[in-house]
Amino acid sequence: MKNKEKKKENIENQNIEEKENKKKKIGITHYLKKHRLGIFLYILVYLIAGTSSILSTLAFAEMVVNVSNGIYLKAVYILCFILGLALVRRISWYLSGLIYQKVSNAIMSELNYDLSRQAFTLNSKTFTDHNTGTFVQRLVHDPERVVGNLADLVDILTDILTTAIILIYITTLNIYIGLIVVAVLIVGIILERYRIKYRVKNRRNTRRKGDKVNSLSTEIVKSEKDIKSLGLEEKLSEVAKENYDAYKRSNYKTEMTDMNFYSLRNLLIEVVSIGILILGIKMLDRGLITLATFMIIYSYDNELYRFVWSVGHVLRIYGDVKVCTERMFALFDENEFITEKFGNVHLENVKGLIEFKHVDYSYIEYENSEDKPEDEEKKKLSRKERKTFKNKPKERVIKSTNHIFEDLSFKIEPNTTVAFVGKSGSGKSTILNLMSKMYEVDNGEVLIDKININDLDKNTLRKTISLVNQFPYIFDMTIRENLLLAKRDASEEELKSAIKSASLSEFIDTLHDGLDTKVGESGIKLSGGQKQRLAIARALLRNSSIIIFDESTSSLDNFAQEEIKHSIDALKGKSTIVIVAHRLSTIRNVDKIFFLDEGKIEDIGTFEYLFENNVKFKNMFYAENLN
Repeated sequence: MKNKEKKKENIENQNIEEKENKKKKIGITHYLKKHRLGIFLYILVYLIAGTSSILSTLAFAEMVVNVSNGIYLKAVYILCFILGLALVRRISWYLSGLIYQKVSNAIMSELNYDLSRQAFTLNSKTFTDHNTGTFVQRLVHDPERVVGNLADLVDILTDILTTAIILIYITTLNIYIGLIVVAVLIVGIILERYRIKYRVKNRRNTRRKGDKVNSLSTEIVKSEKDIKSLGLEEKLSEVAKENYDAYKRSNYKTEMTDMNFYSLRNLLIEVVSIGILILGIKMLDRGLITLATFMIIYSYDNELYRFVWSVGHVLRIYGDVKVCTERMFALFDENEFITEKFGNVHLENVKGLIEFKHVDYSYIEYENSEDKPEDEEKKKLSRKERKTFKNKPKERVIKSTNHIFEDLSFKIEPNTTVAFVGKSGSGKSTILNLMSKMYEVDNGEVLIDKININDLDKNTLRKTISLVNQFPYIFDMTIRENLLLAKRDASEEELKSAIKSASLSEFIDTLHDGLDTKVGESGIKLSGGQKQRLAIARALLRNSSIIIFDESTSSLDNFAQEEIKHSIDALKGKSTIVIVAHRLSTIRNVDKIFFLDEGKIEDIGTFEYLFENNVKFKNMFYAENLN
């Protein structure tokens, strides 16, 4: 007992250590450091372009002075110099574009890969607790925005540097004008800071609503036939409109807030710019500045607006990058996106003995943190508490608890075929999810070959168990490619054997391209029975010790059901077969049936035994056949 507890403690410590290491490594700076040479070259080339812009601007000012003083030849030489700088600038921008494409594509590729890998480590309950749009945004859209914004940042910072030098130059021409420029810049930057603060808050809310729009759109596309057959077009159009209107309202609020700040900022700068020109005319009239100085101030009066706009753009980019990175790397937050945990026990030859010992399990539904904006939580806190709120880990709030099993125990012998039956909601599919470690037990143990599945390593568990769902996912590939996903190096003989055992040979022989036939997205070109048989063939290729069938025939017609039944019967004695069945007629030949009722195993026996001795089972069979 002590050894078990010690082993469990070691695994927990290992998982904590792995989680801490992930936190240390993950962040956008991790990817920037990895490509620092390319980024350095990109910035260097961009700085060369920026420097040429600055020199061009200063040279142009000098040219204006020379023209004003009648020194025309020197002015022509300066214009030739400006032309040379323009060529340098264009070449630099071209090179920076090439470097950007290479580096950004590499960073994007690595980001998508790491985020996708992390998504695969999340447990099934995590996917259940979040909508599809949540993952689409984090895996696809947010990385694109981050990389694109970081490239814009270099561009804008270079622009700020160029404009700052011009403003400094103007300031040196006259101290009074310089003080006005500095004062306006301070006020403008303060306004931009507040604009971005509100923008970040509004963007978070907009993204949350955008996730819902994306998720619903995905569902509509995937369920198009069901929507039409059930006449749900109008209803779902209304739901889609409600979600989209909510998204647009949130987006409208963001843009209107921006526009209000923009208007105030621009009005301020325009008034001050005209004021500076009026002041310049007065000084020119009194001989305090030269005509050349006035012309330079007039030529670059727009730089004030440009500088404030650029600073605001930097703050906007910072806000967007902050929101996107928070969302992306939230996938690594164990409090919100829970990952699967595995042990370190490796088994080579699994016999297929399955045992549940005193298992308790409750389905807990948590409040979605995305439906409760962070700002609403902040409102309830004092000013002092808000400072620590940012670094406080998110706590998962329980919405409801549904107790499924209490003290559930049973055993399945190796290479036997068993079935779990019962009314909807009796816990059949939950047993399969616990058996395959898609769900974690609250108390008790699930054992495979007398080893707790929590102690088994990932490779052992995944290799040992194959799962065929009610609606198996068939990828948009050829039949061959779908099969090879299960075993990359499968030979032609192995493919033919799996196809034959799954009763798929006759169908494939009728196809012009045979195994190389494309099946379309989600296997749309296949019937329900053909998808099931392809999924069975895929499971057979893995040669797993345990094969689980979850309601695999419930949606099929009688002919397809018989074919699947023959496929399953052909596996008897070769692996441990576990079936959750809706149709009792499909499990007549199994070795043992577990009859479930309200989360408890009410009876165990063969089909004949239960039919003769269990009234509820008999009534279920009659009800099925009458229907």
